[in-house]
Amino acid sequence: MAGSLSRRGRGRSDEAYWPGFVDAMAQLLLVITFLLSVFMVAQFLLARQISGQDSALGQLRSQIAELTQLLALETAAKQDVESSLLALQDDFSAVKAQKDDLSAMLASENAKGSSAGITITGLQTSLDKEKVISSQALAKVELLNQQIAAMRRQLQTLNSLLTDAETKNRSSEAQIADLGKRLNSALAQRVQELTRYRSEFFGRLRQILSQRSDILVVGDRFVFQAEVLFEKGQAALNPEGEAEMLKLADALKQLEREIPSDIAWVLRVDGHTDSDPITSAAFKSNWELSSARAIAVVNFMIANGVQPQHLVAAGFGEFQPIDPGSTEEAKSRNRRIELKLTER
Repeated sequence: MAGSLSRRGRGRSDEAYWPGFVDAMAQLLLVITFLLSVFMVAQFLLARQISGQDSALGQLRSQIAELTQLLALETAAKQDVESSLLALQDDFSAVKAQKDDLSAMLASENAKGSSAGITITGLQTSLDKEKVISSQALAKVELLNQQIAAMRRQLQTLNSLLTDAETKNRSSEAQIADLGKRLNSALAQRVQELTRYRSEFFGRLRQILSQRSDILVVGDRFVFQAEVLFEKGQAALNPEGEAEMLKLADALKQLEREIPSDIAWVLRVDGHTDSDPITSAAFKSNWELSSARAIAVVNFMIANGVQPQHLVAAGFGEFQPIDPGSTEEAKSRNRRIELKLTER
């Protein structure tokens, strides 16, 4: 008999130690989950604020690309004009050489006498034609010089536009960086303010519910055992549960008056069940039972003056136990309603 009593004593000691260990691990997991959620929300808001700047920067880069393409086209056209000018200059040099040759031939023919009159007349006609060709070549050269001057002016304008675009690009990048710093600072400030109000809210609830041993404070959550609020297998608040939820609604309405309107927050109501299959005809699964209980709590608080935009109902079924055991005591702990004040 003494051995039996000793084993029973050790069993009770192990059962008393295990729930505390599980609660500590659950607290650590929820703290890590909350920090990850805050980080993800901050990144999402930052991405949404920066997306407008990214769009403007993309348009600016597109304009720079178009200007660069126009500059390349103008440079190619300039090279073509310069090539044509060189060709015309070569033609002009050849015409000038022919003119000199004809002049020499004319002088030679004049020296031969009047017998070469017909030849001289032909040579003079050829010389006049070459003069006309030379004049036309000079006109073309002058036109090409004017075109080159106009292209140079366009090139200077394009270079100026490109410089302005690069300056605006650098300014936009600096503004985006500054916006990111200010956004991070604002998010950190909002998180600190919400943390302060959360501490005050849970401090009030601890005072209100301190006399209840079946209502636990686990980290940043209040945990109500399902038996306090609902009959077994039901999703309608019993009178005792309505009394407790009325206290919570009063505290939440006072919090709504104190938190500034620009801080996005909600009270999340999470419904949980044990692992036993549901046998109620009203619910097909533990998912439906846990969701219906969370919704019943939310509806009760709305009916008692809490703003709907500050409430969220979620059902987790049996898949988020706080006690992995299969005993009736473990199942009782897993049947619960959790309340958590968090960011929207």
